Amino acid sequence: MKILKEDEAEDFLEKNGFKVVKRGFSKDYKSTLDIATKIGFPVVLKNTNLLHKTEKQGVKLNVNKDDFEKVFKELKSNNILVQKQTSGVEFLMGIKKDNTFGHVITFGLGGIYTEIFKDVSFRVYPIKEEDAEEMINEIKFSKIFDARNVKVNKKSIIENILKLNNLIKKNPKITELDINPLIANDKEALIVDARLVMD
Repeated sequence: MKILKEDEAEDFLEKNGFKVVKRGFSKDYKSTLDIATKIGFPVVLKNTNLLHKTEKQGVKLNVNKDDFEKVFKELKSNNILVQKQTSGVEFLMGIKKDNTFGHVITFGLGGIYTEIFKDVSFRVYPIKEEDAEEMINEIKFSKIFDARNVKVNKKSIIENILKLNNLIKKNPKITELDINPLIANDKEALIVDARLVMD
């Protein structure tokens, strides 16, 4: 079994046609600041040494240049993933390899509410475009797409779900893929965090 860390998983997904948020991996303060400046503030800083980064305060959001040094020191790590701060609605999607059904594709409400609401739909691989759309409509949170003040590019989410088909076809040894969150706004849907396990 091989577990890919977040930066490795995101690189793997990007090579397979997924859109991943702008990011860079650094080992010290200067390189972290250089990457953040290049990406453009505000940024997100993540301590990649932690498996459950959010619960252990290993994720710092909306970091600006003025508070950058202070926040960097708070992370207490020389393994930092720098990402462009992205806004939108947080979803999850992924793959689970089931002993009975084989590969199963998942989609649902993501971010910090994943465990609270458990608002997820499932389909057995392979899926078609209508399956992906049904998965989106099945979750209770689907009403968000009709909300007046929330604009989410549904087409880009469907495209991301369908890309899981090709990923499984090309990499049948994938046993688990967790993308959480996939952040969607009116323009696009970007992968912001991912974990990948392969046989």
